[in-house]
Amino acid sequence: MMRGGNRQMRRMMDKMGLDMTEIPNVQEVIIKTDKKEIIIPKPSVTEMKAKDNSIFQVVAESYEEKEREVPVFSEEDIQLVCQQASVGEEQAINALTEAKGDLARAILLLTTK
Repeated sequence: MMRGGNRQMRRMMDKMGLDMTEIPNVQEVIIKTDKKEIIIPKPSVTEMKAKDNSIFQVVAESYEEKEREVPVFSEEDIQLVCQQASVGEEQAINALTEAKGDLARAILLLTTK
């Protein structure tokens, strides 16, 4: 940790062109992946802005992980299965769900029936 504390850190960040602000009253942060959700209640969130980018720092005492019941597939994956198997989006999503996201297996399920 730096000796000057927060003040010295802010000066250094200013020299690097980073603008750091705390986001007040954050109730919850949810991070979603294709297989799970990470729920962070009452975190401390800081935004660091640099030119065209923003970095969010999330600090919390605890978090909860939940398995997602319905996997989420990208639009590109769905369209690929639709094109390769000549089916509609609903059938492609059902096949992807049955194949647990495996594109090749989903296409084979649809084309070999």
